[in-house]
Amino acid sequence: MEYPVLKVKQKDRQMTDVFMGYNHNLRIGDGEFYDMKNMTSDYYPVLAPRKKRGVYSEPDPNSKVLGLIAKDEICYVTHSVFVIGEDVVNMGPFGDSSKDLISMGSYVIIMPDKKWINTVKKNGRYEWGDIEYREDFSEVEFYLCTQNGKEYGDVQVGETAPSNITDGTFWVDASCTPSVLKKYSAEQSMWVSIPTTYVKIISDGIGTSFKKYDGIKISGITVGDATGLNGYHTVWDVGQDYIVVTGILNEGRAIQTAEDGAITISREMPIMDYVTECNNRLWGCRYGPNADGEIVNEIYASKQGDFKNWHCYMQISTDSFTQTLGSDGPFTGAISHMGHPIFFKENCMHKVYGSYPANFQVQTTPCRGVQRGSYKSLAIVNETLFYKSADAVCAYDGSLPVEVSAALGDVRYSNAVACAHGNKYYICMEDVAKDHHLFVYDTTKGVWHKEDNIYVDKLLPYMNEIYALESYKENIITLLGSGSPYENEVPWMVETGLIGLSMPDMKYISKLLVRMSLEEGASVKIMIQYDSVGEWEKVCEMTSTSLRSFSVPIRPRRCDHFRLRIEGLGDGRIYSITKTIEQGSDRS
Repeated sequence: MEYPVLKVKQKDRQMTDVFMGYNHNLRIGDGEFYDMKNMTSDYYPVLAPRKKRGVYSEPDPNSKVLGLIAKDEICYVTHSVFVIGEDVVNMGPFGDSSKDLISMGSYVIIMPDKKWINTVKKNGRYEWGDIEYREDFSEVEFYLCTQNGKEYGDVQVGETAPSNITDGTFWVDASCTPSVLKKYSAEQSMWVSIPTTYVKIISDGIGTSFKKYDGIKISGITVGDATGLNGYHTVWDVGQDYIVVTGILNEGRAIQTAEDGAITISREMPIMDYVTECNNRLWGCRYGPNADGEIVNEIYASKQGDFKNWHCYMQISTDSFTQTLGSDGPFTGAISHMGHPIFFKENCMHKVYGSYPANFQVQTTPCRGVQRGSYKSLAIVNETLFYKSADAVCAYDGSLPVEVSAALGDVRYSNAVACAHGNKYYICMEDVAKDHHLFVYDTTKGVWHKEDNIYVDKLLPYMNEIYALESYKENIITLLGSGSPYENEVPWMVETGLIGLSMPDMKYISKLLVRMSLEEGASVKIMIQYDSVGEWEKVCEMTSTSLRSFSVPIRPRRCDHFRLRIEGLGDGRIYSITKTIEQGSDRS
């Protein structure tokens, strides 16, 4: 007698033991997670929560941290002081706006306040001051002189050459415009033109705030032909009570008194949207009205080695530099990359090539630029520049930008703040609901992880730590845990994509096995949501009494698809998730 043979349902096991991080898209791979909180790639390929954070500095109730930079020590600026490690320098007051701190050698430039400080003590104290200078002088004398300030003395003036002359007589030839200073040479029996003429400007204390070869602006001269001295000049010589600039006086001398009005001597820094340092120069850009009210679209460079001088043009390699651009729209960011300053707009980048003003060339590349409001997203990870564009996070290696943020899905982010640390790119962004999210991109593994909703105004890598200026609490916290404690335990969570949609032939998942470990006192909760409807159903919850590893078996009910969410508090590791797949009937 023959008995019927029952077929044993075929079973397959699929184990995921390499976890690839965050992927907020409809269709994602095994080992990727549609959502997560406070996870890290530090233990890749194991899934694990990030480290606890710490506190570097808590704010004074009467002050607010406005800017942050790393020199030999952590430095920051408040409303009234500049703090270098444990030292406090009274530099204020500063405005209430956020500050951009730019490093140049041992100096820190504070923008937009246009102040500077040397972070290395000299004679036991810190030197600091204003980049710009402006002072009025009411009693001023002007004399023709040599480049080193020696006055010519009596100078004859006229449209025809004087007849009563001796060797070395000076004559201002007024028959041409501009006038020409000439000196009579008895040896050659002729008048010899002096190619460059200089004017000595004398007034009490006029030279105390300038040095030789400074670029200055003179305004307010109203007497005689000295009015031609109004404008930008280079200081060729300086003393306590005089400065020497290029120019010509038809009368050889002039005097302006208080009744004629005061003249103004100033050293100006252009109004700039963004500033960066490159090759011992400060570089900046401006789209909009300048200090004189003119609409400009320009790139600027300071004099080499001198961030105070922006209008010094001596026809030498250390000169200042200005370039007008033809691209449309406001600038959105600036950074130095691979020895070149780069200025971004939303639809292009301007990259400056060359080593001195005579061979500076600005190359314009149409591409995805920096998103407006996301200039703090610019950061360099292992020679590659990362930044937030209007619709993606981009990586630029010197050729063309490429997108690296497909895993972030179609969520629109803006107002990004970022930094580089090791092989990672940290970026905090704001979504359309004004919620903030901190993401971390591991460049070596090509994976994203999502941390939490911390809101930071500045991220700063220094030594083996990342310092963050926390906006809503105004703390300076450490993301990697140094300093005083900030968190007791780290809450974490991962949520899978839709499981089961891609299975053909009525196959279903009959069992899940999660292999993990928890440290003592840590807890975990596992939940399932079936068919994308209804509440999350808890299937497992436990608290570890000792450091150990274990496997959690889960038997989902029959459904079309489901999601798995694992929530934890405290340190833990997930090593693998194993699915047992069975063949269903024709109707199930």
